[in-house]
Amino acid sequence: MVFLGKRILLGVTGGIAAYKAAELVRRLMGGGARVKVVMTAAAREFVGPLTFAALTGEKVATAMFGPESDPLEHISLGQEVDAIVVAPATANFIGKVAGGIGDDLLTTIMLAATVPVLVCPAMNAEMWANPVVQGNLARLKGRGLLVMEPAAGPLACGAVGLGRLPEPDLIVEAAAGLLSVRDLAGRKLLVTAGPTHEDFDPVRFLTNRSSGKQGYALARVAWRRGADVTLVSGPTSLPVPYGVKCVMVRSARDMQAAVKAHFPEVDALLMAAAVSDYRPTQAEVRKIKRAREEMTFHLTQNPDILKQMAPLKSQQIVVGFAAETHDLEAEARRKMREKHLDLIVANDVNRPDSGFQVDTNEVTLIPRVGEAMPLPLLSKEEVAAKILDQVVALLETRDEALTKNA
Repeated sequence: MVFLGKRILLGVTGGIAAYKAAELVRRLMGGGARVKVVMTAAAREFVGPLTFAALTGEKVATAMFGPESDPLEHISLGQEVDAIVVAPATANFIGKVAGGIGDDLLTTIMLAATVPVLVCPAMNAEMWANPVVQGNLARLKGRGLLVMEPAAGPLACGAVGLGRLPEPDLIVEAAAGLLSVRDLAGRKLLVTAGPTHEDFDPVRFLTNRSSGKQGYALARVAWRRGADVTLVSGPTSLPVPYGVKCVMVRSARDMQAAVKAHFPEVDALLMAAAVSDYRPTQAEVRKIKRAREEMTFHLTQNPDILKQMAPLKSQQIVVGFAAETHDLEAEARRKMREKHLDLIVANDVNRPDSGFQVDTNEVTLIPRVGEAMPLPLLSKEEVAAKILDQVVALLETRDEALTKNA
């Protein structure tokens, strides 16, 4: 529940994408948020306030004046919430806020707001490209507002291009970043995720049960906490987390090349991928036909990517993962010594509710120095947060040592 205990003001302005705001409300509340909706007069031409009142259980604010308005709402609503999200944000609204105009409830709230703001533009592609609109957006960004780029695709006017309101799940993710502790701001993290595929022929391959969920959760939560994240991912069906740069790879050797290319420029490597230990010695160029009762294949050991990073380390923090079926801590500590890791995350993959292809994990965090930290069964996002807490602490210790020795 990423928004548990948080109160979010959702501003809805007058564009056709206003109907998507109803689903956005549902997603925000599904994450634990309390949502207060403020609508402009133009927004009410597209969606009725009753829709949002029914979804949120709260009165929708629509005007500064009138029998149901609070004379100080334009002040309190922008200061007594944890964040403001405006979706959709029209060119008209953006222009008013950029120019400091407060001629209705929502724009006046924006003038008095003291909390983080996420603006999600949605408009015609030509309007989006207009230099005046782009200049107004630059002014908002210069004031510290987070502006989410619109999506490309078919627009309501029949044109195709930039201007679509991003999907609600992406807006939710951007809002989560707005509300997270930014203790990784200025840090660069490299995260690996998923399985690798090692081809026998054009049809068949050797792989494992990894879904990539834990690595993707690490990348997602690290971005929320301010990190510049590069995700190197094996084949998965997961959507790339919002704000994260993703490099898709297939084989262990592909992943090795990508990790080596990015490793020198990062502060930390979190190697959550389940890299295949072996690959077929020879991959056939044509499909292998069924011909014999038994077939024998020769396998060759894949590169140990983590072990290869040890000689390349300068000041990077390196985190490994150990998916084990027995002697969990002993095996994890052996891997940590052999691969010169700063932290290893060990989990017993025999459990049906932990490890591969599920949304939960029960792991033990084992630092190079200090006692093991067993965690209870948690969601993979919660596990990611616990791992990143340790990464933050390791980076701070590293920085203190560098400053002392300078």
